[in-house]
Amino acid sequence: MTRNKTTPITYLETKEQRRLNEARDAGIAWKKWGPYLSERQWGTVREDYSHDGNAWDYFTHDQSRSRAYRWGEDGLAGICDDKQQLCFSVALWNSRDPILKERLFGLTNSEGNHGEDVKEYYFYLDSTPTHSYMKYLYKYPQQEFPYRDIIDTNRGRSREELEYELLDTGIFDTDRYFDVFVEYAKADPEDILIKISIHNRGPETAQLHLLPTLWFRNTWFETKNGKPELRQIGDTTVLASNAKIGERILQCDGRPELLFTENETNAARLWGQPNASPYVKDAFHEYLISGNRGAVNPMKSRTKAAALYRLTIPAGQSQTVKLRLSAVSPADPFENFEKIFASRLADADEFYDRITPHSLTEDERRVHRQALAGMLWSKQYYYFDLDKWLSEHGAHPLLGIGGGNARNAEWFHMLNSDIISMPDKWEYPWYAAWDLAFHTIALSLVDFDFAKDQLLLMLRNLYAHPNGQIPAYEWNFSDVNPPVHAWATLFLYNVEKELGRADLRFLERSFQGLMLNFNWWVNRKDPQGKNVFAGGFLGLDNIGVFDRSSPLPTGGHLDQADGTAWMAFYCQNMLEIALILTEYDPIYEDVAFRFAEHFLWITYAMDRIGEHHDQMWDGEEGFFYDLLHLPNGDSMRLKVRSMVGLLPLCASTVFEDSGMMARSPRLAEMVAIFRRRHPELLQHIAPADSTFKGHADRRLLSVCNKKKIERILGYMLDENEFLGPYGIRSLSKYHTDHPFVFNLSGHEYKVGYLPAESNTGMFGGNSNWRGPVWMPVNGLLIRSLLNLYQFYGDDFTVECPTGSGTYMTMFEVAKEIARRLSSIFLRDEKGIRPVYGGTKKFQEDPYWKDYILFYEYFHGDNGAGLGASHQTGWTGIIARTLDLFARVDPASMLQVSKNDLIARTTRAQVAG
Repeated sequence: MTRNKTTPITYLETKEQRRLNEARDAGIAWKKWGPYLSERQWGTVREDYSHDGNAWDYFTHDQSRSRAYRWGEDGLAGICDDKQQLCFSVALWNSRDPILKERLFGLTNSEGNHGEDVKEYYFYLDSTPTHSYMKYLYKYPQQEFPYRDIIDTNRGRSREELEYELLDTGIFDTDRYFDVFVEYAKADPEDILIKISIHNRGPETAQLHLLPTLWFRNTWFETKNGKPELRQIGDTTVLASNAKIGERILQCDGRPELLFTENETNAARLWGQPNASPYVKDAFHEYLISGNRGAVNPMKSRTKAAALYRLTIPAGQSQTVKLRLSAVSPADPFENFEKIFASRLADADEFYDRITPHSLTEDERRVHRQALAGMLWSKQYYYFDLDKWLSEHGAHPLLGIGGGNARNAEWFHMLNSDIISMPDKWEYPWYAAWDLAFHTIALSLVDFDFAKDQLLLMLRNLYAHPNGQIPAYEWNFSDVNPPVHAWATLFLYNVEKELGRADLRFLERSFQGLMLNFNWWVNRKDPQGKNVFAGGFLGLDNIGVFDRSSPLPTGGHLDQADGTAWMAFYCQNMLEIALILTEYDPIYEDVAFRFAEHFLWITYAMDRIGEHHDQMWDGEEGFFYDLLHLPNGDSMRLKVRSMVGLLPLCASTVFEDSGMMARSPRLAEMVAIFRRRHPELLQHIAPADSTFKGHADRRLLSVCNKKKIERILGYMLDENEFLGPYGIRSLSKYHTDHPFVFNLSGHEYKVGYLPAESNTGMFGGNSNWRGPVWMPVNGLLIRSLLNLYQFYGDDFTVECPTGSGTYMTMFEVAKEIARRLSSIFLRDEKGIRPVYGGTKKFQEDPYWKDYILFYEYFHGDNGAGLGASHQTGWTGIIARTLDLFARVDPASMLQVSKNDLIARTTRAQVAG
């Protein structure tokens, strides 16, 4: 295949962009070291060796300080190399806490009244894509941390009540806390400067014990090939020796006390068993808090080390600690320390000034930059060898041993050992397939290469199942996520093409893997062979009447409107990719036709003329519903007005009439034959008249014709239904007073509008799709509206909000939804950020109010952040939304082709 003959665009590179280019083109390892340490390794599936699969109870937070991990490491504001051989993070003690603060604390799924939840305040303030500069903030109370109060109070609350947060305990009421800023700057790829600045925000002088900690991940338990070593080689210098990464030197400014121990389990504390070593993982806790001087190694060596700084900080003052981790020891490690930091911060400012639209306000720029910083801080080294793990559980299906009941037994082929973008490194410290696709949309604003690698990972042989399924997440790799990888792949290819480096190899490699996955969907999730798809919960957790991943209590099966719409969307994306590849290899013409044919049959299936109400489209109500097929042959629509019925709008894609058929005679011939053979089918495709063309002779493939679009938007843009002040709700507000009720054998199944957290334990109870606003699906709806605008133009308007008398084009509707989404994070006219609800500290305190958290989802009525507090992952696409509408206007969307529009926005970004 011949690569594109695109001409690279000319622009002045920023210093950070130059590093990215060096990493890609010359293999310079600017990204070898980064924030790849998890924030919670305990309570994960990887560390679970229980008999009942209860990962949370098998490895607890209380055990984490004493128990060596098998599959990864965690820490506070930490970094490590890209295989997590050597790790660095910060530990703290305020002279009052019962334990050394080495990691973030939070509740397990059973402890929280709304599932697992971190109970700390920390912020990802800045990062460049190569991590040449990073900044993190942790707020550490000076009083004793209320561990027991948080556990007991939350456990005692019902699912109808709010969560009990750290601020609710009153521990920050008098401002007795430390702001601990941790910054990193790279002098070169193997020379990392570390600056820890501690600010006493309290009214009195306070003491703090600071322990910057360096340690090796425990890999020797399985290799038995000898340990790496840390040892003191000077008064304040630690030498790290490891066969895989060579030697590294940690130099510490000032006169700290160097402590050493082993990264080994304290079996005596945990289980009353003899320790393999007299020096164990929790030695620094024992030394500092329990006063056990014999806990640390007097020989000043082994596999875990810390530099103990005893700081006394006056009220309102700060102190700074400097360290340097490098492959080669500088003669004077701290001579140009501040100069290098200033240079790297200037590089970060230059980079973000270049990529951020100049028209954004100061507050919008703050949200934009912190969203992208959160995306970059959320990278994590993820290691999981299922072949080994299943063997250790006695549950490997090919070895015929034990007969254990371990999860993921069918995924024994998997070997994951990569840096992966996580949804949330505390609450979800494992990848989730469809989350990852959305991550790449935001990540592509700063690092195309990493974004592309993330998509390819899920399609590689050591991840994707041999049958073609993409892994969902470690709790159940066989769960089914919406098929959005093709869309993300196409998006990245089109944008990067406009940078002058169209990566056809990436597109074709992805396409081959996506073909396998598409066939898996067709073969496994269309059980009746009728182009109507199931799939289970499909990422929408508790949105249905029933748990859609479990057998139905009624028997029978569901035709899922969202599952079928996702597949129509999948067909459109695969068709578009195939058409691009056809330009370079005509063999793809047959493949392109196959996806066009699939799309037509799926669209027809969603609205075929049937008996007994056995189609998903309800013509009377003008909405799509899931269809329940009962064992006796009867069918009924489950009339819940939810995101399930809006997602068919997302299957709308515009194609430019650029002479494709003339250049692809084989494809034109197959399309003509299909039209002659199936004229009745085409009546159901938007637009219904097959000769009709849209604005600028564009073509539209859509599940919905114009009439359906109008009717669905009537609901979606109604403020008493889906349109909330802060975006499109996941369930219609109509169900507040009109809940959907299904009675079966004396049991009532009920779906009502819940704008905040879930009131059930379905899917763990820590997420809720029955009312809140979710960023990723809102983003897809915006995409569909823009596609519809490019086709229908200014002549197609709808009332927005419904009943207001104000009519808007599809572009204006998309921009209005984007405005509402952005307003979640931005200060309103009263200076309030809706994301923080009524939390006074976040709204008013100068040391809190400009630090943004990007939550998992948002209250359907007031915009307050809910669920995981650091799920910058897919919520980070707000950065892409801000970028888009700062660069695009309706006239340009109509006047230029889709690809030319992408070219304009891309060039505007990279050229500043």
